[in-house]
Amino acid sequence: MTDIEIANSIKLQPIENIAKKLNILSQELIKYGEYKAKVTAKPSTKAGKLILVTAINPTSAGIGKTTVSIGLADAFTLLNKSVCLALREPSLGPVFGIKGGATGGGYSQVVPMEDINLHFTGDLHAITSANNLLCSLIDNHIFQGNQLNIDENNILFHRCVDLNDRALREVTVGQGNKNGIPRKDGFTITAACEVMAILTLAIDLDDLKMRLGSIMIGLDKAGNPVYANQLKAENAMAILLKDALHPNLVQTLGGTPALIHCGPFANIAHGCNSIIATRLSMSLADYTITEAGFGADLGAEKFFDVKCRTAKLKPNAVVLVATIKALKLHGGVDKTKLDDENTAAISLGMPNLLKHIENITQIFKLPVVVTLNKYSSDTNNEIELVRNTVSKIGVPFVINDVWALGGKGALDLANTIIKLCDKDNSSFSFAYELNQTVEQKIKDIALKVYGAKDVIFAEAAKNAITNINKLKLNSLPVVIAKTQYSLSDDQKLLSRPKDFNITIRDIEIRTGSGFLVALAGNMMLMPGLNSEPAAINMTIDNNNIIKGLF
Repeated sequence: MTDIEIANSIKLQPIENIAKKLNILSQELIKYGEYKAKVTAKPSTKAGKLILVTAINPTSAGIGKTTVSIGLADAFTLLNKSVCLALREPSLGPVFGIKGGATGGGYSQVVPMEDINLHFTGDLHAITSANNLLCSLIDNHIFQGNQLNIDENNILFHRCVDLNDRALREVTVGQGNKNGIPRKDGFTITAACEVMAILTLAIDLDDLKMRLGSIMIGLDKAGNPVYANQLKAENAMAILLKDALHPNLVQTLGGTPALIHCGPFANIAHGCNSIIATRLSMSLADYTITEAGFGADLGAEKFFDVKCRTAKLKPNAVVLVATIKALKLHGGVDKTKLDDENTAAISLGMPNLLKHIENITQIFKLPVVVTLNKYSSDTNNEIELVRNTVSKIGVPFVINDVWALGGKGALDLANTIIKLCDKDNSSFSFAYELNQTVEQKIKDIALKVYGAKDVIFAEAAKNAITNINKLKLNSLPVVIAKTQYSLSDDQKLLSRPKDFNITIRDIEIRTGSGFLVALAGNMMLMPGLNSEPAAINMTIDNNNIIKGLF
């Protein structure tokens, strides 16, 4: 059966029953039908164990990080542990593009999967509207006389849409002022817009409004910053986001509670679910299982250096997901031959896995367990090669089969993680310190986490750093936008590349979210569709049965 057929074959529990497992009261739910709801409950001071699920650099064969996260949570449930998932919301961009949905797979899914993958409770639409409202207010202010003397050539805040649409990377906005002179603008995908990051990092409504008002929309003609609160935009934007601020409660196929809220795209955003959802989960359950997008060089680094720093979180353990197929691809195997046994290719691909282990244990100083996401084509020789290589460096190794077995396929993994959490021997640290220069922070990530030889700053990036220093914003953390497929900024350099440089072509200022975005290589904040997007193979019949949504 396909994922959607499996999901539709399971009888779901009413959302009130799922809420009761976390002691959430019925009056703390805003229901969206029978099987999903917003949760208005506030986090308490209780803090359960926090487990991060991350992965090696993904490949075209997939990794299954979300699938493992869900199956692992169901395993905790089977072990009668108090557990809650804290996941990121899907974006329509990859759903209709190349990646597909983000609700897991097989017998390890969050449901209702069609709703979650599509409009869900409207959070991303609210973010898009709030973002574009501010853009409208900026252009209207200029049109109505420009009392703030905004420099139309230095507007830093851009429009967004929750779709992959490369044609919108550069647009011309007409009637920007009363003289009718157009100006250049561009769209980012909603997942990478500043309002998404703000909603993800805000801790309550007051903090949300403060962050929205703190958005630097551009510079005036004297070179001084202009903020959204000077346009009195923050309250109207917050009104559009008032419901989106609350996490969404759904369930797994195994009946485990899942809070899904904000934060996709760790390649071009910071790629974590909201602080509100994570803190709420930690206050309601003894174990919170969360994930960060793409490989550990992207999502996990940003989870540690941005989210954990902002929210003062300390993870108790990390799960690092790998697959035999992905290791083969990192070892140079053609994707048409992934089912053939090839231990030589796995050996060539293993340095990618080992680098991520090194980063987690030596840079961030956290305990890690490696889990191999099982495929039927995996051979004993291939599995034992990975097991022996990982075991030699003293890291636990566990096979999981959550796709086929759900929570039952991750019982060994759950028990291993519980033991790691009980030891609680981590001395969590960051990859860089905030008081370093912008250049040094970027270099620390590139050289230490990616393994680069050096960082090359393009002229635009140098100019941005000069401006950042002038504006005294150099103490902000850094989010690097780069390809997810490689430790480098070149997606063709697989496994663990050597002697490469990272090129930073520009740096964007995000004062509302409170970080800088460094654009590496040719990474774009608006993705495009591939030659055969998933959208063209989807169907819906008169009974509203959807096919082709994975």
